[in-house]
Amino acid sequence: MADVKSANNPLFLREEELRQAIELLFFAYRDFTAGPDEILKEYKFGRAHHRVIHFVGRNEGMTVSELLDILRITKQSLNRVLSTLIDRGFIEQQTGLEDRRQRCLYLTEEGRKLEQKVSRVQRELVAKAFREAGGDAVAGYRKVLAGLIDDASRDRILGRIQNS
Repeated sequence: MADVKSANNPLFLREEELRQAIELLFFAYRDFTAGPDEILKEYKFGRAHHRVIHFVGRNEGMTVSELLDILRITKQSLNRVLSTLIDRGFIEQQTGLEDRRQRCLYLTEEGRKLEQKVSRVQRELVAKAFREAGGDAVAGYRKVLAGLIDDASRDRILGRIQNS
């Protein structure tokens, strides 16, 4: 990789700058998940439960197969987490109206409360970072994150995010 100064042109990044960006992602993720992890621990839930609650909350009525597509995990992994959330009253499953084979997912009232409690911590953290960074930086941040999503699913994911 070329060792070109990137202060004036971010398209030419040195390996060390890329490593620093990767490291920042690790630390940001650690701190982004720390608050929710503490809350989830009270329920004996983990990050997989959090992801399911988040996406079902953002996409009420989504099917199990849609959730599998988003999370990119095995049916077996999802079934363990989903069964726990259903058994404990955080998610309910309903038969699809158009296709009776579909299982559509909804947060219960308890599920909504937990989703709000957990996401509040993350919204506050992101809002603080956005305020400190300013509008141009926020737009750049969104572009960088979008660029990290694989090309094949980027447009679909961005459409889902912008329409929810």
